[in-house]
Amino acid sequence: MTCPPDGGAELLSAEFREVTFDAPDGLKLYARVYGPRQDTGALPMVCLPGLTRNSRDFHELALLLAQNPSTPRTVVTFDYRGRGLSAYDPDWSHYNIRVEAQDVIAGLDFLGIERAVFLGTSRGGFIIHILAATAPQRVAGVIFNDIGPEITAEGLRQIIQYLRNSRNPRTWDEAVERLRSVHGPAFPALTEADWMRFARAIYRRQRGTIRPDYDQNLLKTFEGIDFTKKLPAMWEQFDLFNELALLVIRGENTALLAQSTVDEMARRHPALQVINVPGQGHAPLLETGHLPELIAAFAAGIDLRAA
Repeated sequence: MTCPPDGGAELLSAEFREVTFDAPDGLKLYARVYGPRQDTGALPMVCLPGLTRNSRDFHELALLLAQNPSTPRTVVTFDYRGRGLSAYDPDWSHYNIRVEAQDVIAGLDFLGIERAVFLGTSRGGFIIHILAATAPQRVAGVIFNDIGPEITAEGLRQIIQYLRNSRNPRTWDEAVERLRSVHGPAFPALTEADWMRFARAIYRRQRGTIRPDYDQNLLKTFEGIDFTKKLPAMWEQFDLFNELALLVIRGENTALLAQSTVDEMARRHPALQVINVPGQGHAPLLETGHLPELIAAFAAGIDLRAA
């Protein structure tokens, strides 16, 4: 087993429980559990991050949902293999959404979660599509953060190009400035505090150096992709959501999730709810603006349907 570099999350663990569990192949994986230990009657929410991201992306949102005065709920956030505090996989070909979906199911089994509301940012949304096909009984409702069954090749190309060209910042202020230089035009709505949270979710201090918090071998999985061609889509899996409550959060300036894709999602799922987030791109920061209240209200509606 290859383990991630040393260094822990820079947040107080008193705000959540840290959990490690075994993947089906024995790899050690990490998750956080927020909220009351006792049953509040609310379904848990399981948050799945993007391609190179980790559980810290959801920290502020998870606290707000776990402490919601009317419907407090358990919130679980996962670090995929090769990200955050989960172990790195010695076989980089295992960095794929089918293996990661199996890892999520293993985590749910370990935590005793039979059914939940799922929130997926970017790649996390693709994993939810896999869960709809392989473990539909687990999924009570879905929130997609700037993702759908189809993404643009150009948007993915931009992400991979940025990741391949990124360098380690020397200070946290430099990390913020590098992020702002790349993402600033798509995120004019962010405040200085937002940018710093953004940076601390992406990077971690490891062995005295601030580094992106993922296995660089992850990028090998994108070698050979022809970005001039349309990427494979998951419409067949999306149609499995037809009886579930479904919410799409889309950044106004996103390059990944086309408006035409959202329109087709709404055509196939007439009850689809859509939130457009002004001044943000891919993917909106879910703790900003009124998003926490809107997400909490959507999940509360799923609770009523499940009761």
